[in-house]
Amino acid sequence: MTPPARVQAAIDLLDAVIAAARAQGASADRIAADWFRVRRYVGSKDRRAIRELVWNAIRACGEVPVSGRAAMLRLAQADAAVAGLFDGSNYGPAPIEAGEPVASGGVAPMWLAERLSASGLDDQDQTALLGRAPLDIRANTLKTTRDELRSRLPVEADLAIAPQGLRLPSGTAVESWPEFAEGLFEVQDAGSQIACMALGVQPGEAVVDLCAGAGGKTLSLGAAMGNRGKLLACDIDRPRLSRLPERASRAGVLVETRLLNPGREAEMLADWQGKADAVMIDAPCSGTGTWRRNPEARWRLDARAIERYCAMQANVLDIGPSLVRPGGRLTYVVCSLLDAEGADRIDAFLSANPGWDVALPPLPAGQARGNGWRLTPFRDGTDGFFFATLVRRVN
Repeated sequence: MTPPARVQAAIDLLDAVIAAARAQGASADRIAADWFRVRRYVGSKDRRAIRELVWNAIRACGEVPVSGRAAMLRLAQADAAVAGLFDGSNYGPAPIEAGEPVASGGVAPMWLAERLSASGLDDQDQTALLGRAPLDIRANTLKTTRDELRSRLPVEADLAIAPQGLRLPSGTAVESWPEFAEGLFEVQDAGSQIACMALGVQPGEAVVDLCAGAGGKTLSLGAAMGNRGKLLACDIDRPRLSRLPERASRAGVLVETRLLNPGREAEMLADWQGKADAVMIDAPCSGTGTWRRNPEARWRLDARAIERYCAMQANVLDIGPSLVRPGGRLTYVVCSLLDAEGADRIDAFLSANPGWDVALPPLPAGQARGNGWRLTPFRDGTDGFFFATLVRRVN
C-alpha cells in the first residue's frame, strides 16, 4: 500500500471505531482485528502502519470525533508528514479543504477532564494517561523466581517496580513463549500486582476474590498464599469466570470458582459469612486508569455511566465486608482515578460502617489519596489504580 492509501485505510477503520464508541459496541482492538481479518491482502507492514495511525489519532482527540477523517485531520495538524498524504492520489484521502470538520484535542471530553482535575490530577498526570503502556508480567512464585524467569526469557526484560514483576516492550508476544505455556508467569500490570500486595494475604488463610473476572488478581493472591489455605473466586460474569480454571491449572493455583447470580450474591455466599481472613473487591469501574491500553474508552463514558459504576461499587461494598471475620481485612480496588469511584467511595463506607479501620502494608510505589492509595502512570509508571485496605475491628 502507498502511504496515502494507509491513511485512507486508517480513516475507514476510525469510522468503525467511532461508531462503536457511540453505540457502546466492540472495543477498538476487536474492531481492528475483525477489519484486518476480512482484508487479508493487507500485509503485516501495512497493518502495523495503519494501526499506528489509528491509535495516534485516537489519542489526539479529546471529544468523540464526528468522523474518521476529522480524527485524522486532528493528527495531521500536529504532523506535517501526515498532512502531506492528503494528496488525492489513488486510494488515498482527498485533499484537505478549508473549513472542513477537525476533531478537538485534549486528554478527554471536557466534563471528564474537569472531574480528573477535581480528583487531584494535574496536566502531567492527565497527559500520561494517554501514553503507551509497557507490557508487565508477574513471575509465578509457585514455579519459579523472578531472577530465574528473567534468565530464561528469550528477550531482555527490565525489573518492574512490583517485587515479582518484569517489564517488556508493549506488544511483545509473550503468550507464544514456552515459559508462558509452562505457567512460569502471568501478564499483569505492575500496578495490579501492587494492589494485590495491599491485601497482604498469607499462606493458610481463607481468601475471597469477590469480583474475580478472568482471575488475574486471583492467581496473584494464590501464588502469595503458596497454595496453602482456601481461595474462592467469584463473579456474576459467566464467560469471564469460565476462563479462570484453565489459567489456574496452567499456573498451578488451587482455587474454587463460584458463579453468583446478580441480586443473590450474599445468599449464595452464606457459607462464607464472617469467615474470610481477607477479601479482595476488584470493583467494576470506569477504567480511567487504563486509557493507555484502551484510549477510545474515554469516548464511551458519560456522567450517568459514572453514577451506575458508583452504584455497583456501593453494592459490592455491602456484600464483601459481611464475609470478613473480626480482625480480618478487605481491599477495595478500582482501576479508576476519579475520586467518586475511589476515595469518596471509601469515605462513604467508613461513615456508614464505624467498625472498620484503615490499614495499609508497606508498598513499593504510590501516594496516599484520602483513606486509600493511588498509583498513576506519570508518577509510578503503572496503570492508574486506587485501593484501600480496611480491617474489621474485633469488638
